[in-house]
Amino acid sequence: MPKFRTLLIGALVAAVALAAVAASTAGPKATTAGKANAQVAVLLPDTKSSVRWETQDRRFLASAFKAGHVTYTIVNAENDAQRQRAQAEQALTNGAKVILLVNLDSGSGAAIQQLAKSRGAKVIDYDRLTLRGSAAYYVSFNNVSVGRLQGQGIVGCLRASGKYSQHPVVAELHGSPTDNNATLFRQGYESVLNPLYKKGTFKKGPAQAVPAWDNQKALTIFEQMLSRTSNKIDAVAAANDGLGNAVISALKARKLKPIPVSGQDATAQGVQNVLSGWQCMTVYKAIKAEANAAAALAVGLLKGKVVGVNGKTFDGRRQVPSVLLTPIAITKRNYTLLFTDGFLKRSEVCRGTYAKYCK
Repeated sequence: MPKFRTLLIGALVAAVALAAVAASTAGPKATTAGKANAQVAVLLPDTKSSVRWETQDRRFLASAFKAGHVTYTIVNAENDAQRQRAQAEQALTNGAKVILLVNLDSGSGAAIQQLAKSRGAKVIDYDRLTLRGSAAYYVSFNNVSVGRLQGQGIVGCLRASGKYSQHPVVAELHGSPTDNNATLFRQGYESVLNPLYKKGTFKKGPAQAVPAWDNQKALTIFEQMLSRTSNKIDAVAAANDGLGNAVISALKARKLKPIPVSGQDATAQGVQNVLSGWQCMTVYKAIKAEANAAAALAVGLLKGKVVGVNGKTFDGRRQVPSVLLTPIAITKRNYTLLFTDGFLKRSEVCRGTYAKYCK
């Protein structure tokens, strides 16, 4: 991404975060998650697709709403679309005027948005875009860029290992087929890998989506990939750290050597895998900035104020006003950024057998 655009987005995120704090001069005192008559309801998707929802998003959203003196609830659907619908119903019944939705799929997400509209409430698509929905805003990262970083990481690690010139076989482990983000990640890494497949530089190996981002299913799928290829897989474009760790678990179980494996979310486990040489890279998405941006938009909707965005995203029917943030590739060279940003604690990563890998 050009430097001027990175600076523009960084400035916008800072402005959006300040808007949330500025709005704190009005409105009732912030509460903890669980307040019955909350103004904003956050609907998280699950605890299995990524640990980020509970370890990162929950705490950063709570802090942002407290800074804005906005009452809120944060609930998790545990990968149950009916439960998420019921949670939305309850929130609206209790007076929520804004819903931050991380949908489980676009169909159920669009239905929740229609329900909110019928009750006079607004919806912000948080992290995942609801296709053909009715969200007032969409807040996320540039997810094609996330995938592009993954693809570039795989290429760089194959060069470093000396495999690049040996026509390596690259497998692909995609995210959930019902998650639009997974489609965008795939678009990103395949924009890097497909030209290399076409030229014959790389050989395209097995490729498969993992239902609901389920790590156990990912393990089974990758074990089957290894069986079909007689273990001849030289790299894996894995859509997030959980899927990447499933790949690594299968390699270790077969006593195979490390191969380049991508990831995403900069989880403690993912970073440990990077440091120990089992994972090529991960992608850091500054969730604090994402949460601040979403909270600022929510406050703006509650107060009738317009908050600036930096783009629009087509949802299949309309252009949704969007705040799209910039992801960062994380390797052994720059992983300490996660500590200085307060995203992870050094003690979460540099412990046990992994302590020796830390600077």
